[in-house]
Amino acid sequence: MTLVMFDMDGTLIDTQALISEHMAATFAGAGLPEPTAAESRRVIGLSLPVALARLAKRDDAGLIERLVESYKSHYRASVVTDNGREGMFPGALDALERLRLWPDTQLGIATGKGLNGVQRILALHRIESYFVTLQTPDHNPSKPHPGMMHRAMSETGAVASDTIMVGDTTFDIEMGKAAGAKAIGVAWGYHEPHELVAAGADIVITNYSELDAAIHTVLEAGDA
Repeated sequence: MTLVMFDMDGTLIDTQALISEHMAATFAGAGLPEPTAAESRRVIGLSLPVALARLAKRDDAGLIERLVESYKSHYRASVVTDNGREGMFPGALDALERLRLWPDTQLGIATGKGLNGVQRILALHRIESYFVTLQTPDHNPSKPHPGMMHRAMSETGAVASDTIMVGDTTFDIEMGKAAGAKAIGVAWGYHEPHELVAAGADIVITNYSELDAAIHTVLEAGDA
């Protein structure tokens, strides 16, 4: 059985502008220098407390907790005011439609986004039924720790050699490889292709039409 795990932000869903705006508003509200869009882009994929601590360059637990609550407040408000700004990347839905029909193949999510946000976005795009396992920081360590992958494999009965992580950041690739799985990088997300390769990506694809062949390639390489 093959298990294909997908990151969400930057891989399936295009939320870069929205997240960057939330980060800037969060830091401005706390009287801290606003991170640039490029700086915010670098931490997308990490769990929220880890991402905010990295941007703040501080180890102050109280401050980070306040920033987390502020960010969540901006996020909740955007659910109402920014409808339509969490679209799927071109070809993502078609790729999921194809893969879920593959025999002996299951799909899952491994993301830095909280579970409530994941469930809301899956419902928004009507793709809840596509995924058999949802892994988030609610019950796992932040990427690049392999905990999300280990839990997904345990839940589905998949083995590492038949499991693939598909993601756009070095955190995704490092997480997948740390779990002993294959890793496919996507070039349209938040980290550069050469960074994904350096992190251990087996293949980097430039659009979703290449995903099916990439999955076959990495699985066959494992069997060689």
